[in-house]
Amino acid sequence: MTLLLKTVPAARGLRWVVDAFRLFARKPLLFTMMFAVFLFAALVVSLVPLLGGLVQMAALPLLSLGFMIASQSALGGGPVHPVQFIEPLRGDPARRRSLLILCAIYGVSALAILLLADAVSDSAWTRLQALMVQGEKTQSEIDALLAEPGVTTAVILALVLGTALSVPFWHAPALVHWGGQGVAQALFSSTLAVWRCKGAFFTYALAWAGVIGLFGLLAALLFGLLGMPQLANVLGVPAGLTFSTVFYISLLFTFTDSFGGVAPAPPGAAPGSTDG
Repeated sequence: MTLLLKTVPAARGLRWVVDAFRLFARKPLLFTMMFAVFLFAALVVSLVPLLGGLVQMAALPLLSLGFMIASQSALGGGPVHPVQFIEPLRGDPARRRSLLILCAIYGVSALAILLLADAVSDSAWTRLQALMVQGEKTQSEIDALLAEPGVTTAVILALVLGTALSVPFWHAPALVHWGGQGVAQALFSSTLAVWRCKGAFFTYALAWAGVIGLFGLLAALLFGLLGMPQLANVLGVPAGLTFSTVFYISLLFTFTDSFGGVAPAPPGAAPGSTDG
């Protein structure tokens, strides 16, 4: 794939979300199954003592790259399946090594952020997870835990550091897989691309906030009118699975608009369309 660093208008961020939903509509069950398989594998890995959490975090770059490969395949009428998560590891040894290094760096960094946030909150996050697992939690217990000093600071810290970490890793796996770049070059190129398209990424974030917020509002209104407001929370589980799946599908569109390259036209585009 020939890569050329590009800059796109801010409005393009909305198109990334729209195109992702259109592509998801082509093969909703296959894309959802793909994400569900990854979640199950991550759950199994998390049960491994000591290294489980690290491996779980380290696998996230392969999650994003696997979905990009599957999305590109679907755009061309090809298959979508979980094996595409490990497809990049079957090719060129140099690229495989770079991908594994990226995964290791990301895993260690992400775990460090979580540990730091947990320390700032005086282990409130760990205690909250333990409370959720017990199955006998009450809302008052959860509210009391969230109200502890340091929890708000920990949340803000995790969001800021997590966002900063996502920038260099946003395109890096794809740049290694399709562009043949090394680890350092891929991290730098990804950071530069996100910065050059920062307006589009800001719109992209607003679009996702709007989608999630609108869904929550409509679900609350609908089930409130039906006198069953508790069902709104139940509906949130499949909705969260769907939105997460569509988010990972959208990564391909952010990449192809930022770097160009050879890729099929977005879903719904007119034949011969090359807008971007």
